[in-house]
Amino acid sequence: MFMVFLVLDNPDQLEAVLQAWEGAGIRGATIVESTGIHRQLKRMIPMRYLFQTGGSEEVGHLTLFAIVETQEQVNACLQATESVTGDLDGPNTGVFAAWPLTTVKGLPPQEG
Repeated sequence: MFMVFLVLDNPDQLEAVLQAWEGAGIRGATIVESTGIHRQLKRMIPMRYLFQTGGSEEVGHLTLFAIVETQEQVNACLQATESVTGDLDGPNTGVFAAWPLTTVKGLPPQEG
């Protein structure tokens, strides 16, 4: 089993990413609103300094977590993600990571 982690830079892409993941066989995901250190520090700048940059209406990220069974599913999830976001090595797209899990409990049995 593997944990898949995606920080999605553009929240408007969420539905498309979820549909792509579903098409890749990902059975479920947890979605959390999140922000990074750069955006958090930017929020801490006094408002008088933000006037010239358009204010502090910047939207945060969404972070998705999914547990998948195989490395092939990890690869399919990455490919599905980049079909929506474009190459994640590009700016303002997101961050994808996956790692093996030693213990998983509480998942429903896989259908099929």
